Amino acid sequence: MFKKILIANRGEIACRIMATAQKMKIKTVAVYSDADANAPHVQMADEAIHIGAAPSKESYLLGDVIIQAALDSGAEAIHPGYGFLSENAGFVEAVKKAGLTFIGPDVRAISVMGDKIESKALAGSAGVSCVPGTDGAVSDVAAAVKAAAAIGYPVMVKASAGGGGKGMRVVQSEAELPEAMRAAMTEAANAFGDDRVFIEKFVVSPRHIEIQVLGDTHGHIVYLGERECSVQRRHQKVIEEAPSSFISEATRKAMGEQAVELAKAVDYVSAGTVEFIVGAEQDFYFLEMNTRLQVEHPVTEQVYGLDLVEQMIRIAAGEALTLKQADITAKGWSIEARLYAEDSARGFLPSTGQLLRYSEPQGKGIRADSGVCEGGMISMFYDPMIAKLIASAPTRAEAIDSLRLALDHYQIAGVATNRQFLSAILDDTDFRAGNITTGFIAEKYGDAFAPFVPAAEAAEKLMALAAAFHGRAQRRVHEEGHADSEFVLLCRSGDEGDLPVTASWCAGIEGDEVTINKNTYHLTGTLDQPLHRSGILFDGTINEQPTAIQIVPENHCYHISCGADSLRVEIYPARAADLLAYMPPPQSGAGQDKVCAPMPGLLTRLMVEVGDVIEAGQNVAVIEAMKMENTLAAQIRGTVLEISANVGDNLNVDDVILTLTPEGGEV
Repeated sequence: MFKKILIANRGEIACRIMATAQKMKIKTVAVYSDADANAPHVQMADEAIHIGAAPSKESYLLGDVIIQAALDSGAEAIHPGYGFLSENAGFVEAVKKAGLTFIGPDVRAISVMGDKIESKALAGSAGVSCVPGTDGAVSDVAAAVKAAAAIGYPVMVKASAGGGGKGMRVVQSEAELPEAMRAAMTEAANAFGDDRVFIEKFVVSPRHIEIQVLGDTHGHIVYLGERECSVQRRHQKVIEEAPSSFISEATRKAMGEQAVELAKAVDYVSAGTVEFIVGAEQDFYFLEMNTRLQVEHPVTEQVYGLDLVEQMIRIAAGEALTLKQADITAKGWSIEARLYAEDSARGFLPSTGQLLRYSEPQGKGIRADSGVCEGGMISMFYDPMIAKLIASAPTRAEAIDSLRLALDHYQIAGVATNRQFLSAILDDTDFRAGNITTGFIAEKYGDAFAPFVPAAEAAEKLMALAAAFHGRAQRRVHEEGHADSEFVLLCRSGDEGDLPVTASWCAGIEGDEVTINKNTYHLTGTLDQPLHRSGILFDGTINEQPTAIQIVPENHCYHISCGADSLRVEIYPARAADLLAYMPPPQSGAGQDKVCAPMPGLLTRLMVEVGDVIEAGQNVAVIEAMKMENTLAAQIRGTVLEISANVGDNLNVDDVILTLTPEGGEV
């Protein structure tokens, strides 16, 4: 067994690998960029080596620098995690030439399976069911149009060397194909250094189901059931679970056996995943094979009671698998939610900044895999995933409920997150019934998600909680006899203002009582904690119902969230009731005559010039951030008056890119 390994990665996956290595009493070496000097994976490792500047092309993608770091540290092997160099055949070859062990598959498997065109051909020859598509890469638009017509729309343009949703576009008609190809090729070149794309049939109402395989150096290969990863946004997985609630035991067996045959065709060693697209009749087609550890591997570990990272390390050290196919059975259910630093209300744009508050949930069956800490930075240079939150339970319904409650306990401040969006998915009746496809998010939520305004009864409970916290806060700063116990509450929903309501509050030994509209709410739990500007968590009961609610104070206002619901409550002394009835709702919203950067990023393309007349919704610029292209559109029809940024500029949030004169105005 190895005595020391280097982890050629960062963030949560680096921490995840180190945790297993520590359990196996193997010393670890971290590598880090300028941006990660104080990151948790650096602190967790036995030693750490600086490898370059913040951009991944100047640090985590420098294979020769990483290999030298391994040699200098005395590491015997390198674990790549996922992303970066994990599926780079040239890097694997260089690792072996340096006399080191690569903890993963060999060069041939990575080369063949990393090329979607070649892997599809091999899958067909191995008897694996494949989706109709082009036999090779397509770079000419005319050839692509001809191929797509023969396949039949809708089709998907996919990067040959792609993964993680990058370099992929769904095309519904011939008119969309040229721009889809351009965008996919550009994104693929930026992410993988390879702009080749191919075209294949897009299966309508598809599910994304993948099979986990393990192979050792002694020729033994097994499959570990399946993961359902159908809930995706822009082809990037958001919710994953094991097992799937959709496929039958017969389909599971057929998919698993085909996955093993494909792995045998390349003499596969280590952990790998064979991904399938599955139709409504449980017809399934090969998508690709990921020759690495998957982001969603924890759900398989939870259901099958094993450590995939440990298996990878033992296989790389030459040990034989002890798992027998007949003995592999699932126990219970596990669901994973990917928590991203992104602003769901602004089209899921990445959010950067310092984590002013970060507290992970605890509890039976709850697992949080993260690589961040309170006070740390979410950088524009890397993927915006903060953590993976996993809940395991005997049944799917129990796992969903457990994950939903854990999300309410997850406290994050300083950046926008998709936490409430995840709660909305888990509460959705179709999701809970297992009625999901890869189009679930697009069909349900479109291009953005805003937290829900709670119904009247739920809103009153949140208002009662705000009144209790406000009353206790007032009592801490005033003498007991002078603290208010009567308040006026005003809720705001967007730009609309509701009429004020009165509330009476009193604190008792066994909890607080708040009366609103003649309804009394009894609250027990973490009420007597000081308000913190970055938010607090109420963990207790309201009318004996357990609940977790997050509260962010702002002067006399309280921003309250529970599940997918959010409410803004303003609290005033009771004597202000008459004045509040005439208070106009706050005005908000910036002018639409400017197109601004919605996130920090690199301006890679301008599609208009001064004097151009453009339509509302027309694409005008492209920003690259966190390894993804983000296309910006104009909000109004007008004429381009001024362009304030140049291609190649690094922009900050709200930097103006261009200004429009609205229709009817003069340039």
